[in-house]
Amino acid sequence: MSLDTPILHTARLRLRPFTDADADLLFTLHSSTYVMRYWDSPPWTERARAERFIAKCRKMADEGTGARVAIDRVPDGAFVGWCSLTGWNPDYRSASLGYCLDDAMWGHGYATEAAHALLQWAFDALDLNRVQAEADTRNVASARVLEKIGFVREGTLREDCVVNGEVSDSWVFGLLRREWRPSAVPIPAREERRQDRLW
Repeated sequence: MSLDTPILHTARLRLRPFTDADADLLFTLHSSTYVMRYWDSPPWTERARAERFIAKCRKMADEGTGARVAIDRVPDGAFVGWCSLTGWNPDYRSASLGYCLDDAMWGHGYATEAAHALLQWAFDALDLNRVQAEADTRNVASARVLEKIGFVREGTLREDCVVNGEVSDSWVFGLLRREWRPSAVPIPAREERRQDRLW
């Protein structure tokens, strides 16, 4: 069963399907050592990775296993990053949340706003009961994003990842339908730039 990738609007953002024109922006995002420093895979070194990423987004929609959306800033159309709901299991009514933002966009509440919008769509369209997310334990900013939208930290996966020879732990977060607050759209009253890494 296919799953149409949604087009969603928030106060400051537009979430939309990826197009081939996004390949250069994606490569810039994922080739940044700084942006990817808490990721579970090393930065990209070839542009073809971006093309495969976009193809995988389309395949995900065709197979009905989830949705990955590009995030644009409304006032100027600037590319913010992406957000995804993957691994949708209709039997268990579960999926996993992920996101990645350009470091110039950190500290403005965009990850929180985008994730909240995608979750709202997912709880309505997919009849989800549970959403899971993971974050490197050094990535305090990403943990804050998840907690702002209602996720509960459930445990730690010890030495879960090894990237470039460095071993790290991951926190596991869960959000249940009965805990979801659809009306709580968390947009910061004033924007404060942070240098913390978003997951």
